[in-house]
Amino acid sequence: MGSESPASAAPAASSAEAKRPIHQHVYERLRNMILFGDLAPGQGVTIQGLTTALEAGMTPVREALRRLISEGALTHLGNRRVTVPELTHAGLEELRFMRETLEPELTRRAAERMTEAHLAELNACDNVLNLAIDRGDVGGYLMQNYRFHALIYALADAPIMATTVDQLWLRFGPSLRVVCGRYGTSNLPDKHVELLAAFTARDAALAAQVMAEDVAQGMTQIRAALDGQPATR
Repeated sequence: MGSESPASAAPAASSAEAKRPIHQHVYERLRNMILFGDLAPGQGVTIQGLTTALEAGMTPVREALRRLISEGALTHLGNRRVTVPELTHAGLEELRFMRETLEPELTRRAAERMTEAHLAELNACDNVLNLAIDRGDVGGYLMQNYRFHALIYALADAPIMATTVDQLWLRFGPSLRVVCGRYGTSNLPDKHVELLAAFTARDAALAAQVMAEDVAQGMTQIRAALDGQPATR
C-alpha cells in the first residue's frame, strides 16, 4: 500500500506493532490461524496449547477466544478446549446466499470508486497471488486471495456490509484450506483477471457479475470438497 519501499515502511510497521495492545495482537494472530486454515475444521485445541503456540499469556488468549467464539469462528467444547466448527451443507448454503448477495454489491460500489492507484494495488496483489499458485504455496494463496477481496470491499465505503462479509470469511476460510489440500492450488477457480478487466473498463455492473461468479465457483468447490467429489470449475 502506498509507495514506500519495504525498508522504509519497516520502522513504521514495527512502531505500530509495538503500540498495539497485546490482546489485540493475540486476537489477530489467532484469527488469521482460523481464516487461513492453520486450524482445521473439527480440530480441537486447548487454551494451554494456544498460549504456547502464540507465545502469549493466558489472559489475552482467553480474551481472543471469547471474541472469536462470539463471532462464530470457534466453538467452546468445555474442559478448556475449543474447535473450529465444521461446515454443514445447510450452513454452506446460508453462506453462499449471503456472499452472493453482499459481495457483488460491495464490488459494484468499489468499481464506482476505483482509481488508477487502487487498480495498481489490486494488480500487484493478484500478481503475488499468481506466484503462490504457481509455487503451490497454499498459505500464500489463501492470504493473498483474502487480501485481494478485502481491498475491494474496503473501497466500497460500506462498512456494515464489509464487516459482515469479513465475518463470513471466518466461517468458510478454514474449508478453503481443505479445498487446496484436496485439489491443489492450480485447480482453484480464479475470476480475478476478468474482474480486473471490468474495473479497468469502469464497468460496475460487469464487475458485480464477475464477483458473483467468483463467489459461486468458490462455494461450489467447497461443497465438492466436503462431499469428496472431483474438482469443478
